[in-house]
Amino acid sequence: MTDRKIQLPEKVKQIINCITEAGYEAYAVGGCIRDSILGRVPDDWDITTSATPQQVKRLFRRTIDTGIQHGTVTVMLDREGFEVTTYRIDGKYEDGRHPTEVTFTPNLEEDLKRRDFTINAMAYNEQTGLVDLFGGIQDIEAGIIRCVGDARARFTEDALRIMRAIRFAAQLGYRIEGETREAISELAPNLRQISAERIQVELTKLVNSAHPETMRTVYDTGVAAIILPEFQEIMETAQNHPHHCYSVGEHTLCAMQQVERKKELRLTMLFHDIGKPQCLTVDEEGIAHFYGHAQVSAEIARKILRRLRYDNDTTNTVYKLVLYHDSIGGEDPTRCMVRRAMNKIGEDIFPMLFAVRRADILAQSETFQEEKLKSLAEWQALYEEILERKECVSLKTLALTGSDLIALGMKPGKALGETLHEMLELVLDHPEYNTREYLTQWLQSL
Repeated sequence: MTDRKIQLPEKVKQIINCITEAGYEAYAVGGCIRDSILGRVPDDWDITTSATPQQVKRLFRRTIDTGIQHGTVTVMLDREGFEVTTYRIDGKYEDGRHPTEVTFTPNLEEDLKRRDFTINAMAYNEQTGLVDLFGGIQDIEAGIIRCVGDARARFTEDALRIMRAIRFAAQLGYRIEGETREAISELAPNLRQISAERIQVELTKLVNSAHPETMRTVYDTGVAAIILPEFQEIMETAQNHPHHCYSVGEHTLCAMQQVERKKELRLTMLFHDIGKPQCLTVDEEGIAHFYGHAQVSAEIARKILRRLRYDNDTTNTVYKLVLYHDSIGGEDPTRCMVRRAMNKIGEDIFPMLFAVRRADILAQSETFQEEKLKSLAEWQALYEEILERKECVSLKTLALTGSDLIALGMKPGKALGETLHEMLELVLDHPEYNTREYLTQWLQSL
């Protein structure tokens, strides 16, 4: 126990005080304590107690049995829920994820020593102060992810902890302690027992963290071979080309660091070159080429995202961004070129490509960066000019609609749709023609 002070929310204090006044122990526990020590605002506050679920239920007017078989009830205060869990000892983990049974215990130490990492195994209340039995504070100060007790036992109990260890390292910028890392490498195959949805959640948090380059640890520990073999392959694919100074994998890690922390953008950078190993050819001068890699990468990205149970919106957005990731920049653009690119790629996806392309360029050889970034800036300036002028780039901003054509005497059907697309082709080249008057005259001249 230490004299370190943590500011508990009033409702958390209220719950802890109510339980302790009834003669039981109660502490805020886990991630909320870790985040408080790190100066972060916790997402939620969990409470652990020596009281049984039934005893907790008797103390509060409104509770919900969220996981009563595992000792958890949710206490509701003013429509806000707080999970209160009885101290417990976990039984055998036969599925590599959940204990088959739990045993309630009056001993806080027994409860804390079943937890995953030292930084998550601390408890606090205002009467006792901070309870840190496994060196959590020491590991925070040293920037270390370390399992509580025997790392192999912790990862054997719950294989998802392997992903959580790497994810916490990425979020906090910590290194994984030696024995914990060795256990990850040894037990990585156990991740096959974990559902795709659980892997997806941890991978997303890792990719969208302050240190996405921690994906290198996913490769180095053998985790990639189990959950993302396509990533393992790019980490082992060289790029002998004047435009590149890294392997495909190292380029990918660098590109991820160059884009903002937005899930779709980070996933795009993770997968934008994922098809390069399949597209690799080497010319007689020994230069590597990856013709058609954007299309192949997009198809592989979509396959991976579906395999990991990502939602359709994320999957479709990443697919399009990967497909078009190198379709802008690299040449002197015209407004017409940019309008046509906006039409082809889609008005929602197109502006996201500037961040994707910039990150891609910044992870390439410095030799050509300046001219590529200059071209990209020209594309973006023209894009902003097109928006400012409200130039038409799709059917939805065409001056005439299908209803207008019907009113002018056209019959609904295939010919009407073809006529609308002809009009769009016309105004993509000549935005000044996008008026009702001009398009009506054009139609009547056919």
